[in-house]
Amino acid sequence: MSKIKTNYGKEILSYILITIGILIASYALEGILIPNTILDGGVTGISIILSKITPLSVSNFILVLNIPFIFIGYKNLGKGFLIKAIYSMVVYSISLHLMSTLSPLTDQILLATVYGGFMLGLGCGIVIKMGGCLDGTESAAIVISKKMPVSVGQIILCFNLIIFGVAGIIFGIDRALYSLLTYFITYKVIDLVAEGLEQAKAALIITDKADNISKEIYNRLGRTTTTIKGDGLVSGKKEVLYCVLTRMEISELRKIVEDIDEGVFITITDVSEIIGNHIKKREKTTLKKLKRKTKE
Repeated sequence: MSKIKTNYGKEILSYILITIGILIASYALEGILIPNTILDGGVTGISIILSKITPLSVSNFILVLNIPFIFIGYKNLGKGFLIKAIYSMVVYSISLHLMSTLSPLTDQILLATVYGGFMLGLGCGIVIKMGGCLDGTESAAIVISKKMPVSVGQIILCFNLIIFGVAGIIFGIDRALYSLLTYFITYKVIDLVAEGLEQAKAALIITDKADNISKEIYNRLGRTTTTIKGDGLVSGKKEVLYCVLTRMEISELRKIVEDIDEGVFITITDVSEIIGNHIKKREKTTLKKLKRKTKE
């Protein structure tokens, strides 16, 4: 019973912090960036461009454009992602609409670029850290990366460069360059707040239930694991699972592992580079070959 209460309390706290992060990010956009025609990347950037050339607001576009990405995220990251993503994006849209009537904090373009980027990164970082999502392009990038030999970070960067290029054509090259600077500031702050922006993370999971955990990770995240035999000084024989995943999948990984083994020990570290083939769920042929080699 105490564990249920603790988990319930953690969930409530996570939603409160997600809401706070959304309010910070919303003010950064409506109070600083948008009035100065400075764009963010992803769906938000597209929404800002569309709001400038149509009578509809940014909040309307963000809510509508994120719907397909929510579905993609659900299919690949599970129900836990779906609930928090829907909550985050709905509250984000409402918050942007309410804050659209605020007076701009500054009309100094450099101040808007730096402080708007900082506040946006702070807000988004809090939301991501608590398992929420304000921009669905990352979930789509994860899917694409599973089918192509490119990283999630590379896909998002290319996508955003296209957005900033369009912004340069419509609003002028100076606005595109300021938007690009804001983008890098934003994601550097997210890097500091949300356990690092590095798209690749490595998880070491020390457990007594390695088979169950590895199967569930594969079923729910599409990630394979490597099992290493370990011997603890006090705990005795253990199995260590090694898994490479993205930062958006860390929240779901925690739930998977904690649901199966209460006594699990996990460490998560940054991966600066991946060399070689990273086996993913779709690569059934590769998995069969590996199984044959193991039997031989």
